[in-house]
Amino acid sequence: MSAADTARVLVEALPYIQRFRGKTVVVKLGGAAIDAELDRALAQDVLLLRSVGVRCVLVHGGGPQVDEMMRAVGKQPEFRDGLRVTDAETLRIVRMVLVGEVSRNLVATINKESPNDPVAVAVAGEDGGLLITRPRDPALGFVGDVASVRAERLHGLLDQGLAPVVSTVGADPSGQPYNINADEAAMAIAVAMQAEKIVYLTAAPGLLADPKDESSLIQRLTAAELRERIEHESVSAGMIPKLRACADAVDGGVGSAHIIDGRTPHSLLIEILTDKGIGTMVLKAAA
Repeated sequence: MSAADTARVLVEALPYIQRFRGKTVVVKLGGAAIDAELDRALAQDVLLLRSVGVRCVLVHGGGPQVDEMMRAVGKQPEFRDGLRVTDAETLRIVRMVLVGEVSRNLVATINKESPNDPVAVAVAGEDGGLLITRPRDPALGFVGDVASVRAERLHGLLDQGLAPVVSTVGADPSGQPYNINADEAAMAIAVAMQAEKIVYLTAAPGLLADPKDESSLIQRLTAAELRERIEHESVSAGMIPKLRACADAVDGGVGSAHIIDGRTPHSLLIEILTDKGIGTMVLKAAA
């Protein structure tokens, strides 16, 4: 890239930097999108956004990593309606993998990119009552829904210049831990924090008009249009939880929701700081 090209990129980014300075962006990283090189690019994105005043909260899943650990100990993963059946042993594995491995690795990756000013800090949803949960269905075991979010805990970390990395294990008022769907947890956090944006990094380009054709990307639609597509089953089943979370986030007051391809390096920066963007944007009403 020439010096002139670099200048054009910076000039294009300037109005977005001015617009989003001081605003909160919640980024949900799916377990399927977790990869060493992509994590490094994401770390650089988070640090750059932080350096220009954008307040980033990273929320992660880790389903494939949990599956791998379960099989390693001779336990077969079981799902109902897309949710992991979580008995006591599975809950122990979920906590060990999400809180003790995936979260710590992401924190280490971010801080490695900023060794003189490490800013990433791991926060479990059960820490300090961040994510207060209630049980969803006895048949699912220790699977919970978010009843409330103590958003001030995350705002406090951001006020200190830190970048929270949230693992989605919450607890009920008695202290009993629960496994929470990470898409729903990220949505609840974004709504509670009154975030400007929630961004879902996935292993897909975004919402496709034809799930079999990656060139059929839908770049923009409203929450109502998105719900209509879900109702008429014109989307792939695997995308439905994320799509519902996007619609719920926007209807809950988040400025916009985005589904972007986490397999593309620096996709977060491209979506937030460029004119074209890279994925699907969901808005409350047509722009």
